[in-house]
Amino acid sequence: MRFIATGLLVAMALIYFAARHYEPAYLPAGFVRAFAEAAMVGGLADWFAVTALFRHPLGLPIPHTAIIPRNKDRIATALASFLRDNFLVPRVVARRMQGVDVAGAAGRWLAQPPESSGRLRRGASRMAASLLESLDQEQLGGMIKGAVSTRLRQTDIAPLLGQALGAAMAEGRHLPLMDSMLRWLAKVIDTNEALIRKMVHDRAGTIMRWTGLDETLADKIIDGLYKLVADVAEDPAHPLRAKVEEGIEKLAFDLQFDIPTRMKVEAFKADLLDNPALARWIEGMWEQARAALLRVARDPDAALTGKFGDALRQLGTTLQSDPRLAHMINRFVRRAAVGTAADYGDGIVRLVSDTVRSWDAHTLTGRLENTVGQDLQYIRINGTLVGGLVGLAIHTLHTLL
Repeated sequence: MRFIATGLLVAMALIYFAARHYEPAYLPAGFVRAFAEAAMVGGLADWFAVTALFRHPLGLPIPHTAIIPRNKDRIATALASFLRDNFLVPRVVARRMQGVDVAGAAGRWLAQPPESSGRLRRGASRMAASLLESLDQEQLGGMIKGAVSTRLRQTDIAPLLGQALGAAMAEGRHLPLMDSMLRWLAKVIDTNEALIRKMVHDRAGTIMRWTGLDETLADKIIDGLYKLVADVAEDPAHPLRAKVEEGIEKLAFDLQFDIPTRMKVEAFKADLLDNPALARWIEGMWEQARAALLRVARDPDAALTGKFGDALRQLGTTLQSDPRLAHMINRFVRRAAVGTAADYGDGIVRLVSDTVRSWDAHTLTGRLENTVGQDLQYIRINGTLVGGLVGLAIHTLHTLL
């Protein structure tokens, strides 16, 4: 575009000299000369104006030229102030984020990822994979293990267990567990029937063993155990079942309100956390999670076709259909943006200001000129054409009057 604008100016100069040569012989050549003459003036004036913004025209130190390099620091301050006053003020950020539906956009993208997002997905996945691979595994694993352990130590789990147990009792979710325990007891009796018979035989007297009554007694005991388990399993109102439920309810209450019980649970938790086996288990879980994340990151398209992809699409549908969840996420994003502006706004402003101040004049002018782009040359082209039209109009009026 710079070449075109300059070529147009040169063309006007050639036309001017040609028209001036033929003007005495041909009256219309005067109109052409007037157009070309004024076009040269307009083109040169706009060339001077455009050039004066970024540098000295022809390298001459003409006053009030090279405006941007001379005012570099002031521009940096003004740009930083513009960012601070219009973008990084918490109330401004809150107002602009008020109508932004992040949850809806994320939900639509997750439910039906557009075809054009493949490049974005692959780029994000490569970045995530590189980040995971670059982290020190020993240090990161230690951090994860320490964070989990610290969080568990700080959490009073007894009331949580008590509340969960109480909620399960209230909703009847303990009944399948009791039925499973009864089936397990029946299997235990069946598996250890020989052991029971041996125990009865060893504890029976000589007379009972001699008369064979120990076998009869063992049969009665085993049959009684089978019958007891069957009766409890078949009768929801069995007294033994009610006794077990009463014990569970008391345990749920003690876990929440009984200090000695809570202390016992905390002591057990502390012993468990001090066990090296638990630390190895947590570390192994982290390694498995990291490996799974790396697999997803390295092949996002394959991940989106499996169970993980189904879960993401389900999440996208939920984000679109659940107003409460969408409102909660949008509120979180809005608060995060406002918090970022409040906490880091001044730092961002200083970063922009200091960066612009650190640029040399040539770098600043080059970047600004390239940012404005072709419009600067269109100013020169328009100046040439508009100047020519004005000169033609003046010459026409002069000829007619």
